[in-house]
Amino acid sequence: MAREPRQLDGQVDQVVFRNGENGYSVLRLRVEGEEEPVTVVGCMPGVSPGESLSLTGEWMRHPTYGAQFKARTVERKLPETAAAILEYLSSGAVKGVGAITARRLVEEFGEDTLDVLENHPTKLLALPGFSLKRARDISHNFRAQMGMGRLMDFLRRHELSADLALPLYRLYGEDALDELKADPYLLTDPGLDVAFQKADALAVELGIDAADPQRLEAALLFELRHNAGNGHTFLTADKLLSATAQLLSLEGPDSLTGALADLQREGQVARETVRGLDCVYLADLFEAERYVAARLEEMARMEMQVPGDLPRLLERIQADQGLTYAPQQLQAVELAARGQVMLLTGGPGTGKTTSLRGVLALFEHLGLETALAAPTGRAAKRLGELCGQEAYTIHRLLETHFDDKTGKLIFTHDQSDPLKADAVIVDETSMVDISLMAALLAGLRDDARLVLVGDPNQLPSVGPGALLADLLKSGVLPSVSLVQIFRQAAQSAIVRSAHEIHHGILPQLKNTGEGDFFFLTRLRSEDAAQTVVELVGSRLPKNMGIPAGQVQVLSPTRKGPMGTAALNRRLQEALNPPAEDKPQRPFGEQIFRLGDRVMQVKNNYDAMWVDRGRNESGLGIFNGDIGHIIDVSADGAGLTVDFDGRQVFYPGDALNELELAYAVTVHKSQGSEYPAVVFACLDAPPMLLTRGVLYTAVTRARSLFVAVGDKRLFARMVENDRPQRRYSALAARLRGE
Repeated sequence: MAREPRQLDGQVDQVVFRNGENGYSVLRLRVEGEEEPVTVVGCMPGVSPGESLSLTGEWMRHPTYGAQFKARTVERKLPETAAAILEYLSSGAVKGVGAITARRLVEEFGEDTLDVLENHPTKLLALPGFSLKRARDISHNFRAQMGMGRLMDFLRRHELSADLALPLYRLYGEDALDELKADPYLLTDPGLDVAFQKADALAVELGIDAADPQRLEAALLFELRHNAGNGHTFLTADKLLSATAQLLSLEGPDSLTGALADLQREGQVARETVRGLDCVYLADLFEAERYVAARLEEMARMEMQVPGDLPRLLERIQADQGLTYAPQQLQAVELAARGQVMLLTGGPGTGKTTSLRGVLALFEHLGLETALAAPTGRAAKRLGELCGQEAYTIHRLLETHFDDKTGKLIFTHDQSDPLKADAVIVDETSMVDISLMAALLAGLRDDARLVLVGDPNQLPSVGPGALLADLLKSGVLPSVSLVQIFRQAAQSAIVRSAHEIHHGILPQLKNTGEGDFFFLTRLRSEDAAQTVVELVGSRLPKNMGIPAGQVQVLSPTRKGPMGTAALNRRLQEALNPPAEDKPQRPFGEQIFRLGDRVMQVKNNYDAMWVDRGRNESGLGIFNGDIGHIIDVSADGAGLTVDFDGRQVFYPGDALNELELAYAVTVHKSQGSEYPAVVFACLDAPPMLLTRGVLYTAVTRARSLFVAVGDKRLFARMVENDRPQRRYSALAARLRGE
């Protein structure tokens, strides 16, 4: 058998496995000239025994099951002979038709059976046991099956991924193909996320004119969504029009003004002047920003009933904890007693944890039920450990799920069904974007208290907005900024260096052989990468007693010899090399192997997890969650990842949601803390070589930080305090400007 043929034709003999959520399938295909059916894997929703397939793809070798054909495109051909039709219908391909009914249908209609099912369902009434309702139901189910097949054929002909078929069908049902032909730009919508250029190419093939208002509106929406992904809640009208004109290769932006006005009339965008700027928002971001500003401003004006014995209560809390609070820490706890909302900020070693515990103890004494939350699973776990009670991700606290019909995120707890908690404490607020903050505020009772905690010097959220920075800039919310570095923390070079970096001071980089902050100079990429591998694999475990599993490699970038992609390949080879007892699953340029450390790289609100230790299950795995591969399916169908006790199965074509995580970018490490960090400090794009990136990298380390690379680049990062500007009007709205 040839190793890598481009095409494979045959008839489906058996469906070995199918994931109903995304259509990933493992089939056995009868191929002319082959004694035994061959194995085919790929996205093939709805394909059933008896169908003929024409596939393009390539051969791959599974470590256990040998040769498999990985289908990239699938052309389906319905069975034509009576025997093949009988096999097809008997397989259960059409809901409501079993083996007995299939035989009766084929005996009655022969080779015309499928035509009867699709176009002449009333003919079924001639058969015993068929009511009009049953005939219509079976015909409807068959047409749905045909609709999926035709949609897949359409995608194949236009060189679009078959992976789009199932989400399109979920969103639009039997009308999916008609909807796509009518508006190819819907492919750029969230949940489908096709590049605009691909959707535009399809539009051209379908005859849509370059000046068609549909095209112009789609491009404007794409630009707004793209820039929301870069952190902006809005764009100024001139920038939006200019960028969109460039995207469409128009001579100027004038031809877009009408399309922008139409979008505004349709309610898809909002336009408002804020502080003299002509701001254009996606409608949902506009509402989120306005709601957050209005709700927080209202909460900031609210004065809570203060217990008359507050000084004595604060003394009791300190005595219970065996501490004497510093003035700023005492101020933070007092502020939590007096106000409905407050900000608590500070860098490493400034006593945020002690202050948090004090606020939590205060709320307990006041009889308040307090919920702890953070943006990511790891941050929530750390918060829970520090405070001695369970903490949740914000998504889990609000009970998130994804609406397939609308393609939008839904929160169970909102204004109509708020949380029962009397108070909510949120850590790592710098990671919270404007949409999530709006959802959290909507989920609070009108009288609930809110404490927002964070480090304003860390990188901002991945999503739109600069929430923590804007809240501080506004000056509207009561806040305490912890600045005193406590003596015990000051003994750590990690803490001292982080504060020096924040103030633009280059830390001490001379290695004394003692301490917790080191720099190893390696100017050649090959030498630096090799040193990183040696540190993780042998030097730190042997010399410092830190197991490799507790060391996290960070890099500013994904690309290049010191980027995460290259380092992950090296680290996987050193820490988890291939072996006969370690099944693995190739995917793209990566190989996922039993025992690998992996990271979820996109939010998946539908991913089902099971926590067997707690006998719990739920939905949602989120961008930045890190786990370990604990099982690779013997049939090659997928793998299972354990995220701190929550186990999730990933079918084959969902593996694009995972990356190896021996090395991760600094941006992806936000909200996490590791016993030891090895920082790759060599060439990276200038936009990533900033003080904020370096500060965030250093503050991820709890006990040991080792940088490897070029000291001159480290110094450049300390000097470069030019954070990327984000378009956000939250601060102005809070101030009523």
